[in-house]
Amino acid sequence: MSSIFITGIGTDVGKTVVAAIVTQALQADYWKPIQSGLEETDKATIAGLIDNATTVIHPEAYRLHTPMSPHKAAEIDGITIDRTKIIRPKTENTLVIEGAGGLLVPINDQETIVDLIAPEDQVILVSSGYLGSINHTLLSAALLKAKGLNCVGIIYNHVDLDGTIEVIEKMTGLKTLGHITREQEISAAIVSKYASKFKKTLKAL
Repeated sequence: MSSIFITGIGTDVGKTVVAAIVTQALQADYWKPIQSGLEETDKATIAGLIDNATTVIHPEAYRLHTPMSPHKAAEIDGITIDRTKIIRPKTENTLVIEGAGGLLVPINDQETIVDLIAPEDQVILVSSGYLGSINHTLLSAALLKAKGLNCVGIIYNHVDLDGTIEVIEKMTGLKTLGHITREQEISAAIVSKYASKFKKTLKAL
């Protein structure tokens, strides 16, 4: 089994959309270890965005009620997230894992999302095009490098600032795996379109 960890440079940069695209392209399994907020779960979103018969969507290790940072949502629920209890589902398929927020989002008082990434994971970093995103992308790439983790490249979501991608590539040495343009809505058809577009690159990782 191979594993791909989808992380982002922050919250709301498009991790779930990218996770859906990668899952669909590879017909992989999907798993979100920690879900904060139960109204619209990422697991349910993924289920509505993919249309292959191979993917298995695995249950979360922690489902927290409040849409906040995992450590705070867990505190509100009266629990502490224990990383040793976050056990990866068993599958012979490729497993796409989606983190919560950015790499340094706390899961408890000592650990953050980056501590959920295994040495064997292929990490895909999701970047977006808001003001300050270059800094956040470079910081995220630097942290992954400092931790000795295998970041295989970046998928850009809504990046339309001139020179943004070029300077990030130059300063990080990370490949661009794909670019998602602004869409009117994200649907299964849109996910399928990008899955077909990115499939050859993703399969070559």
